[in-house]
Order: sequence, then C-alpha cells, then structure tokens
Amino acid sequence: MNLDRPRAWSGTGRRLFLAFSSLIGVFSLASYLALSGMAEVQQGLRAMREREEAVHLALQLASAVRDQYAHQAHTIILGNASHLGFYEASHKQVLSLAERVRGRAGSEEEREEAREIERSSGELDQIFREQIVPAVLARDPETVHREHGRGLLLVTGIQGRVDRLVERFERSIAESEQRAHAVEHRTFALTLAFLTGSLLLAVAIGLYIGRSVAVPIARLGQGAAALGRGELDTRIELESPDEFGDLARQFNAMTAALKDHQDRLVQTEKMAGIGRLAAGVAHEINNPLGVILGYARVLRKKAEGGLAEDLKVIEDETLRCREIVEGLLDLSRPVKGGTAPVDLRVLCEETIERLRETPVGSQACFEVRGEALAAGAPGRLRQVVFNLLKNAAEATGPQGQVALELTQAASQAILAVRDGGPGVPAEARARLFEPFFTTKPSGTGLGLAVSRAIARAHGGDVEAAFPEGGGALVTLKLPAAPALRAEL
Repeated sequence: MNLDRPRAWSGTGRRLFLAFSSLIGVFSLASYLALSGMAEVQQGLRAMREREEAVHLALQLASAVRDQYAHQAHTIILGNASHLGFYEASHKQVLSLAERVRGRAGSEEEREEAREIERSSGELDQIFREQIVPAVLARDPETVHREHGRGLLLVTGIQGRVDRLVERFERSIAESEQRAHAVEHRTFALTLAFLTGSLLLAVAIGLYIGRSVAVPIARLGQGAAALGRGELDTRIELESPDEFGDLARQFNAMTAALKDHQDRLVQTEKMAGIGRLAAGVAHEINNPLGVILGYARVLRKKAEGGLAEDLKVIEDETLRCREIVEGLLDLSRPVKGGTAPVDLRVLCEETIERLRETPVGSQACFEVRGEALAAGAPGRLRQVVFNLLKNAAEATGPQGQVALELTQAASQAILAVRDGGPGVPAEARARLFEPFFTTKPSGTGLGLAVSRAIARAHGGDVEAAFPEGGGALVTLKLPAAPALRAEL
C-alpha cells in the first residue's frame, strides 16, 4: 500500500518551528545587545587610552617647551653659542610633539589649541634666532632682556594652552569612563531582562508544547488503549487543525469503520445461523403447508355459507405462512451480486405496475424522478425494490404518497424511497433490519433484512432515515454500471 508523504510545514511542525524560532530569536537579540554593549565599552576604553596618550604627549610637550626655554636661558647666561645644538634638538622635539598632540585632538577647539601652541613655539623660535642670539653675540643686554621677556610671555602662554588641553583631555577621559559605565549598566540590565524574558518564554513554550503535543498524544494513546480493549465506540475528542486533529479524525473514522464491520460480521453470522435453521425448518414446513392449502381450496369450492368463509381464512393464513417460508428460504440461499447493467427507473416502474395489482399498491400514489443505472442481478434487485415499495405503500396508507428519487453518482446508483406514513418509533429504529422484527401487525419482519443482505452482496447497502416532518426515508445504494463509471 502506498502511503502519502508527510505534508511539509504542517500545523504542528510550523508551530514548533515558530515557538523555537522565537526563543532562539530572543536569545540572539540578547546576545546581540550584549555583544553590542561590549563593543561599545571596548570602543570607549580605546578612546580613553587614546586620550590618556594625548595627555601624556601634552605633558611631554610642556616639558619640551620648558627645555627649549631653558636652552635659550643658558645661551643668554653663558653669552655664547655653545647651547645652540641642544636648543635645536629641543625645538625639533617641541615641533614633533605639537604635531602629534594636534593629531590626537578630538574636537576643533582642541585642534585650534594645538595649532596655537605650534604658532607660539614658532614665534618663540623666531625671537630666539633673529633677536636674542644676535644680541647675545653683539653684547647687547638691553635687547636680550627685552626679547627674553617676550619669549617668557610666549612660554607662559604655551604652558597655559597645554594645561587647557590636558584639562580637556582629562574631562574627555572622565566622560568616556562615564559613558562606558552607563553602557555597561544598560547592557547588563537589557541582557538580564532578555534572559528573564527568555526563561519565561521557554516556560511558555514548554507549556504550549505540553498542551499542543503531549496532551493530544496522551489522548491518542488512551484511545488506542481503549480500542485494544475492544471498545469500538471509543472516540477521541480533539478538534485541532493540525496532524493530531487529522490523526484523531482518522482514528474516529477507523473505529467507526471497525464498529460497522463488526456489526456487519455479527449480522452476517446471525443471518447465516438463521438461514441454516430456516432452510431446515422451511423444507419441513413447506410440504405440509402445500397440502393444507390444497385441501382448503378444494373444500372451499364445495362448502357454502359460513364454512366457506372459515376455509377462506385458513387459505389466507396458509398463504401467509408460505410467505414466511419463502422469506426463510431467501435468508438461507447464498446471495450473489451481478455486473449486468440495470436501469433502476425501468425496474421501479415495472415494480410499481406489479404492486398496483395488489390491494396495498392499488391504493398508493407513486412518483418517480431521476435516472440511474446500476450493476447487479436484475431479479435480485427487483426483489429489493419490491420490498421497499411494498413497505412504503403499507406505511403511507390508502391514497398516500410514495416518492422515488433516483440519483446517479460517479460510483453509485442511488434510489431514495420516501413515504408519507407516521414513521418508526425511536425505540424500534435500531432493530429495523433485524430478521423477524416488524412494526406491522401482519408483517413477517424479513423484507428489510433480505433486502439489505442482497444490497450488500452487490457491494451496496440499504439505510433508513427519519426526517423531522414524519415518514421514513429508505435509501438503496448500489454500484454504478461499469460502462457508466468509465464514462464518468
């Protein structure tokens, strides 16, 4: 047997995927926030290190400016050019440090301060080279004193600017440190919140899985255990649009089919037992009945008055006994279906004409609608239709309406017979197809049992329903004719 492949992205699989995806998504978001916070903290620490290096460079610059000024002072004090070489080295260091400080500046104000230091250092160098050194060599103390004072002012200004730069750098370090702490606290709080949310979500997903997976599995297990105990009326109440709902519906359909098959098997065994008993009894009774019927008819022809009427009663009751015997023989005979095409409308019309010759059928009104072509044994199907129409005519009473509706489906031919009678009592409906059960005073209780046996032998069935408006609706379902199935 070929089994269908499982559906991709089924209901349960989709819900589990979404549930675990949401959990993974929350964990991923928490991880992302934590990593982003760590990266931001690292960036702040890197900025702090750069600022600390800038502070160190600024302090070195201040020291180099003091060295530069000190070499100028030594030149003035000694009154010769012996310290010019040291001065050149210190001046180059000042220029180098000033350029590096400017490169470390983080704002336009800081860069402007660094450029002012470079300009002041250049002006200081210009005063020293163009004014102080020539005055020292020329022994001009007045010019030396004046220009040295100007240089002192420049050095003081450079020191002030360096101090302001250092202050800015240190303030920037403090701000970066505060930002890093804030980011650290925020990241910790968000991570804690997301992890708590993840824990709650995991609990919710666990409850959801327990509800949507474990509970249906438990119910299916209970249903399977009940079925194993032979409780064929077991039904699993699980209305969900996923695989578990499909499985529950298929389980219910399977148990209903098993119950129906078991009922059919029991009914078949019962009918077989009754048939075997009926065959023996019918053969033993049929001959005496024939003798009684013959003598009753002969004596009736010779009798007069009340005796003739009494003999007529004996004849009628003997005929009723023979009808019962014929029903018993029908139960005992093996029923075989057929494959010949049978026009059910023609069969119904012929049966109606036959019924009109009987007291019951002559008083009923029959209406036939539709067409249907079935596959079967015409004689056997005629017997079924006759039984159904006879029962309907008896139930509907004189001048009652019996409606026959034929329907052709792709694989079935359906005859629905509806009468206008009072219907069947609720307590008798379950036994309607049992042999010898009847609700009519003069019935044998074999007609519907034999009709269902014949229909099932053909691969069909006879079913009864009872509309709210009264009456009974008996439906005969038969396989469609092979040629018609091929066309459809």
